[in-house]
Amino acid sequence: MPLIHHVCTGAGASPLVFVHGFACAHTDWDAQVAHFSSRHRCIAVDLRGHGASSGDAMDCSMERFGADVANVLAARDVTGAVLLGHSMGCRVVVEAALQAPDRVAGIILVDGSQFAPVMGPALRQLFATQDGFATVTGKWFPEMFNDKSNPKIVAAIAARAAQMPRAVGERVMCDLQRYDVTRLESSLAALPVPVMAIQTTYSNERRERRSMAKGQTTPYLDMLRAHVPAARIEIIPGIGHFPQIDAPKATNALIADFLAGLLVRK
Repeated sequence: MPLIHHVCTGAGASPLVFVHGFACAHTDWDAQVAHFSSRHRCIAVDLRGHGASSGDAMDCSMERFGADVANVLAARDVTGAVLLGHSMGCRVVVEAALQAPDRVAGIILVDGSQFAPVMGPALRQLFATQDGFATVTGKWFPEMFNDKSNPKIVAAIAARAAQMPRAVGERVMCDLQRYDVTRLESSLAALPVPVMAIQTTYSNERRERRSMAKGQTTPYLDMLRAHVPAARIEIIPGIGHFPQIDAPKATNALIADFLAGLLVRK
């Protein structure tokens, strides 16, 4: 089976593998690749049905995405990797680590979340309408940023999401919710490697995305602590859902510190 599209840059110890979120692409990690590729091998992927990777809707699932990333690790003979997932990509890197445990040394979850069971019927009802998927991309993506974000980047990311094929987008979003309800917690609990979560936003009871404050917790973070007690949790306050873009220096500093901790453990 052909590998998903991926870009390899740099060389060095502790390879870094970057996985984007829903309706996104590998370029969301450009600031991290540029920063770390002078001393680390960096691989940034486009998940199937995203970016430059083709994919039919029925072939898209969190488990399949994870297998695709694991296949890239095997094909490029990557070992000791740190997998970094953003948003939906948090689920994907967890799956990849479980499917290729001998190749993964750590996981970084960037602004993850967990959909509730009630979101399943809500999504199916929304997607039954002609404009349902456009409503999701048109409303959710602008809310992922705040007044500190670059308006041109906000517009570009929202436009990219709107271009995603409707069948693929609906399938992926529904499968993401299915995964959160049926597998996320047990998969997190089964992880054999160190985990760090970098959290910047949360969704309130009205499904409105809000920036986090230092010391704040959320049901998602409480769930993560319950299932991965040793997880390191870091909050970057006052920014939106894309810290790797909106706060690259702070994000890179946390990544570098996590990598340094892995070296100490060896």
